[in-house]
Amino acid sequence: MVGGMENIVCELKTFPDEAMWQHYGQGHSARQIGRDLGINYRTATRRLNKLGGIRPAQRSRAEGHLSLDEREEISRGIAAKLSANAIASQLGRSPSTISREIARNGGRDTYRAVDADQAAWHEALRPKNTKLAKNPQLRHDVVEGLAKKWSPEQISGRLALQHPHDPDRQISHESIYRAVYLPAKNHLGPDVQLTLRTRRRLRRPKTHRGGKQQRRGQLKDITLIADRPETVDDRLQPGHWEGDLVLGTNNSAIATLVERTSRFTEIVKLDGLTSPVVVDAVSAHMQQIPAAVRLTLTWDQGKEMAQHQRLAEETGVPIYFCDPKSPWQRGTNENTNGLIRQWFPKRITDLNNHSQTDFDQVADALNDRPRKILDYRTPAEVLGYQRRHLR
Repeated sequence: MVGGMENIVCELKTFPDEAMWQHYGQGHSARQIGRDLGINYRTATRRLNKLGGIRPAQRSRAEGHLSLDEREEISRGIAAKLSANAIASQLGRSPSTISREIARNGGRDTYRAVDADQAAWHEALRPKNTKLAKNPQLRHDVVEGLAKKWSPEQISGRLALQHPHDPDRQISHESIYRAVYLPAKNHLGPDVQLTLRTRRRLRRPKTHRGGKQQRRGQLKDITLIADRPETVDDRLQPGHWEGDLVLGTNNSAIATLVERTSRFTEIVKLDGLTSPVVVDAVSAHMQQIPAAVRLTLTWDQGKEMAQHQRLAEETGVPIYFCDPKSPWQRGTNENTNGLIRQWFPKRITDLNNHSQTDFDQVADALNDRPRKILDYRTPAEVLGYQRRHLR
């Protein structure tokens, strides 16, 4: 066991920290980092876990602190038997600064510049309380927002909106992310990372992600998005919706409808994936939305919309279809589907096990969530409706 500990200490002493963070920033796993740098991947894993996947800020000497060169001058002044006043005059420092420096490091008989500099550098490492650790009210606000499945950016923006003149009730989203991935240091409690959308225990760098594969069918007599009125694009008029399916296990699915201006969300329980079933459910749901905010619907070219003409006739809403392999043309809906996955994780959720009431509660949570794009107002506030008033 002693030999094992010695190996770990040896690894850490020679650990290529800068190179590791560069590779991690490119999205490499601990195993990839180990292979690329020629180190044991477990050592990289320990380092990443200890810091929550967050690269520590590079240290620098605070302005005004004595430098190693100045300490060397102090050492030479002591050897020349100069007074503290004389040394201070040479360095352009206060005599009290020089006196404290000498006394702090053993006095004139034992003062060594290198030892004094290393001691000062080590002393600067003392842990400092974070804003969340010092402020119970702010910590409560953040934990409450995370419990509602709000993102750190939404929590930060909403606090700034609610407490514009109270800096003690505000915090940056980056500080929240750091707190979430280092919960013990910020007194947030265990497993708080799992409240985030990704549910990761380590913060991962942003890497490119392609759009999802589309479920394609040969739809007839469709109107493409290029023919959609220009008023839909500017998002100034409420009532233009985007729709799609979210799939679960065992061929289960829900339909999602998102209003483009307010990001107001409706979730529709489905009893199957065939076009008649999907169109019946979406049609019934849309007819309960007031006609004033039910103007257009944009969908992808999935086979579930084979009966799109019937849907348009029953709801009085023209339907436009995205170009093939272009999910960004329904970007608002794509983003919302990702948010919904916080409640219904991909590949492990059988959506058949949930009721329409369950889905309504999730929609309510999303509609009461502050959004950055809305200046941290909620979709319900922007549209001027609560879900129960839409029916």
